[in-house]
Amino acid sequence: MKFLHLSDLHIGKRLNEFSMLEDQKYILSQILEILDRENADGVILAGDIYDKPIPSVEAVQLFDSFLTRLADRKVPVFAVSGNHDSVERVSFGAQLMENRGVYISRVYDGTLKKIEMSDKNGEVCIWLLPFIKPSSVRHVLEEEEISTYQDALKTVMEHISVDTDKRNILVAHQFVTGASRCESEEVLVGGVDQVDVSLFEKFDYVALGHLHTPQHVGRETVRYCGTPLKYSFSETDQEKSVTVVELGQKGSIVIRTIPLHPIRDMRKIRGTYLEVTEKSFYEGTNTRDYLHITLTDEEDIPDGMQKLRIIYPNLMKLEYDNRRTSENRSIEENTAAVQKTELEIFEEFFEIQNNQPMSEQQRLLVQQLIQEIQEGQERGKDNR
Repeated sequence: MKFLHLSDLHIGKRLNEFSMLEDQKYILSQILEILDRENADGVILAGDIYDKPIPSVEAVQLFDSFLTRLADRKVPVFAVSGNHDSVERVSFGAQLMENRGVYISRVYDGTLKKIEMSDKNGEVCIWLLPFIKPSSVRHVLEEEEISTYQDALKTVMEHISVDTDKRNILVAHQFVTGASRCESEEVLVGGVDQVDVSLFEKFDYVALGHLHTPQHVGRETVRYCGTPLKYSFSETDQEKSVTVVELGQKGSIVIRTIPLHPIRDMRKIRGTYLEVTEKSFYEGTNTRDYLHITLTDEEDIPDGMQKLRIIYPNLMKLEYDNRRTSENRSIEENTAAVQKTELEIFEEFFEIQNNQPMSEQQRLLVQQLIQEIQEGQERGKDNR
């Protein structure tokens, strides 16, 4: 049985005030072409379907079109909500969509949605786990002691019954300890949202979303497929792809990737103003790519951004690298070296006030309070 593993579409995203909708429409059509060539049995969407909890009309229309084209092909879709999504909005009409083979995770209620498929090698169970926070699990399972993301996911896993004789796929959107991050991701300070890979040991394949770099964590079959497009200049050297997962008999899994080719790439250019505006410099390249240009001139170029956009209309970022900026960067790095997390600052304050360090129980309590404050701030953003 073959699946395409996708995640972090971030439909409706704006990057440096540039709308990515045209790029997303193009890449989704390319994914459909891959689906047709591969003749896949299902498509997995591991969260962050939209870039905002309240997506724009255009973003909703694009995702609706993508789902409709998948349903017309009679290819089942298995989707979960991510931390950028509103689980209530994403799961609206979920029961109706199941009639077209579109399965979407709902608000966590103490159980996980399970869909069963079968082929010549037996049954495959696909489990849908929406992005969870400690507060959402505590709300449902009040009798459990839950203070961290690790506690929350551990509790969720303990409350489902997985038949390990069958092939099981988990679709989830969490930050697994040991995975590498890039600039375009939203993670909590101090890594308090991390969970351990051992919690997934009952599953043959774990289709993860949340981190934008394609990678596996712990074992080959616990994977982030990464974003289909580059969403930060820290990703310029990455090759974006679709992950193809083929399940044979129990214990037999083949994983490969198929490169994606965007309508506009994301690149970095470096040189003097004269060099980057020299015809021989930009001839033969796609000047419509999204660019980060670093000028090495000692003096700033008046209206440099506007002038460069005549040649490079999608210039997103312009900066200088010279003696002046090197001195400023040195000061910033020294300042960054002494920056601490909220928990570390509170621990120091506590020790000064009480002449003794915090106990582990006190530390966990403060960590939980900080987490709840951060979640409250996130909800406030969502409601604006």
